[in-house]
Amino acid sequence: MTRSRFSSYRLRMWLAPARGLRRYLFLGLFGLLAFLWGLGLCFNVIVQPLLARLGQAWHNVISPLVPAHSLNETNYLLGGIMMALGFVALYASVTRGVRRLSEPATPKDKSSSMEAWRRKQRLAAGPKIVAVGGGTGLSTLLRGLKQHSSNITAIVTVSDDGGSSGRLVQEMGIIPPGDIRNCLVALADAEKYMTDLFQHRFKARAGSLSGHSVGNLLIAGFIEQCGGDMDRALEMASEVLAIRGRVVPSTMDHVRLRALMEDGTEICGETAIVESGKRIRRIFIDPAECKPHPLALDAIADAELICIGPGSVYTSVIPNLLVPGIAEAIAASTAKKVYICNVMTQRGESDAFTATEHLVAIEANVDYKVADYVVVNTGVPSQSTLEKYRGYQQDLVVPDYERAATMGYKPVIGDFMSEMDYVRHDPAKLAARITDLL
Repeated sequence: MTRSRFSSYRLRMWLAPARGLRRYLFLGLFGLLAFLWGLGLCFNVIVQPLLARLGQAWHNVISPLVPAHSLNETNYLLGGIMMALGFVALYASVTRGVRRLSEPATPKDKSSSMEAWRRKQRLAAGPKIVAVGGGTGLSTLLRGLKQHSSNITAIVTVSDDGGSSGRLVQEMGIIPPGDIRNCLVALADAEKYMTDLFQHRFKARAGSLSGHSVGNLLIAGFIEQCGGDMDRALEMASEVLAIRGRVVPSTMDHVRLRALMEDGTEICGETAIVESGKRIRRIFIDPAECKPHPLALDAIADAELICIGPGSVYTSVIPNLLVPGIAEAIAASTAKKVYICNVMTQRGESDAFTATEHLVAIEANVDYKVADYVVVNTGVPSQSTLEKYRGYQQDLVVPDYERAATMGYKPVIGDFMSEMDYVRHDPAKLAARITDLL
């Protein structure tokens, strides 16, 4: 990042608390000056006679009660008392009003309205970030990034042809909403009840709804309400979830994946490719001449930080980069460009891959260099967790970052792992380290 962009970013963060207020401060200053100017122009005509009448009325009331020689002293004393009372009343009004404004809107809201406003302004002044990928990997990253900025654009792959998404593609002719839904929920600032509802999947006993995600159905409903306008539908879903940032498909065209396997066979469709169990040599997107989403290209051109991955290298990461114009725009960008390598290998897609072999796979399929940095996890799960994963033919990605350095990448290493039900990236650790590059 150039020095000018760095300085702009620092200045933007420093001025963040005043974001959105400056125009009102200038408007208030203009109003005050206009009022004083008007007051001065009409003082002799309106204000002075009014004050004179009030003074005469007060004199008529007080003069029979106070000796003439003490009248001035009484006026001074009473004037001082009234000024003090006015100041106390004004101070109490302002302080109590601000305190009332700062109270939580609901009992569940632990932060005050003022704190929430300050946080919103800080995030609004955050760096412009583009995250490219799909699946759970991208949504994990977004959960961390939204704590640093609300200027986030998630560019999501749309080649999923299985499960609820695949059924909606066939029945309604829409682009698959699954990965889009996951990213919307990851960026959401809505109540947990709403995000849980979006992610709820109907059980087998639900008949024709079985297997469908509520969020997928809601997105499909928004698309139908908007007459097929996917962009407007995503805006509506984003408003419902109050997301920090936006989610954009890499292309609005209907595309599918086609893979050339190492044994020479060719397989079509993401689900069939993953379930084949064969090692992938090359991956393609059909039709190859699909059009990139204009908002995706605009976001890349304007970005300060571009994150690629984590996610399934052949079915989540590379498909976005195969959309014409996407990889070229990333390569031409002056932003910090970071590839985030997976923590664990994926059966049927990256079996026995090291960190560098993920990069080799991208370079073999994409004509442009899309990353300058590579994030490599060096944390190690417990032995029992590793044994469990090996039962599913998965293993820890070997962090051969020295080899990545010889390929021209700058390694960013550390323990970015979270070991709970699954081994994956820790959103907070990962996002903090990536944004540190700025």
